[in-house]
Formats: sequence, structure tokens, C-alpha cells
Amino acid sequence: MKIRISWPAGHTTATLDDTPTAAALLAALPIDGTAHTWGEEVYFDTGLAPALEADARQVVEPGTVAFWTEGNALALPYGPTPISRGGESRLASPCNVLGRLDGDPRVLATVRSGDAIHVHRA
Repeated sequence: MKIRISWPAGHTTATLDDTPTAAALLAALPIDGTAHTWGEEVYFDTGLAPALEADARQVVEPGTVAFWTEGNALALPYGPTPISRGGESRLASPCNVLGRLDGDPRVLATVRSGDAIHVHRA
């Protein structure tokens, strides 16, 4: 399943895997939130509270669509965060992996903290 994520300066799409958290996200769409940035990561509250899945990861590839269960937030890393080692994308804590952004994840560099962010089915 595909989703579209948009903000004032741009948009991207993502392909989600078949996971419990991805299913919960899809069922809740559309979602509107306020973007926050942390290094080269965009995250925003979704109002969802899924459980941490067994295959949750803290270090992911740029462009991974992740769900930060501790913050009830979608986490979209596109490069290093303040706790990364080297060029890795290290999330604040282990997150559920939902899928991948389509195309270049660096498009997220145009998101600013405070931007309105909208997620819906693509």
C-alpha cells in the first residue's frame, strides 16, 4: 500500500510493508500533524499507540518509514540524527519499521519544524 506525505514545501510517497503498525496507520488515515525535526529526521505525532514489534530497529537506512512507539509518532530519517555514529540514521530508540520512501529521501530536508504535515493514501 502507498501513502503520500505532504508539507508546505513538498511531498513524497512511501510504500508500506504488511505489518501490524502499517495496518493501524492505514486504518487511521488521513492524519494531520505538526512536523518536528531532529538532525536529519522528520517526525510527527499520529495519535496512534501501537505496541513495539519484535523486529523493531534503532539503526535504519535513510528513507525508512518508521514508527516511534515511545512518541506515538511517524519517524522519517533521511540522514544522521544527533545520536548517530558516522553517517548512519540512528533513531531515538527502537522503532517499528513500516516501509520505505519512494525516491530520494533528501526531499525531507525541506520540512521545517512547525510545518503542517498531511498523510493520506496515495
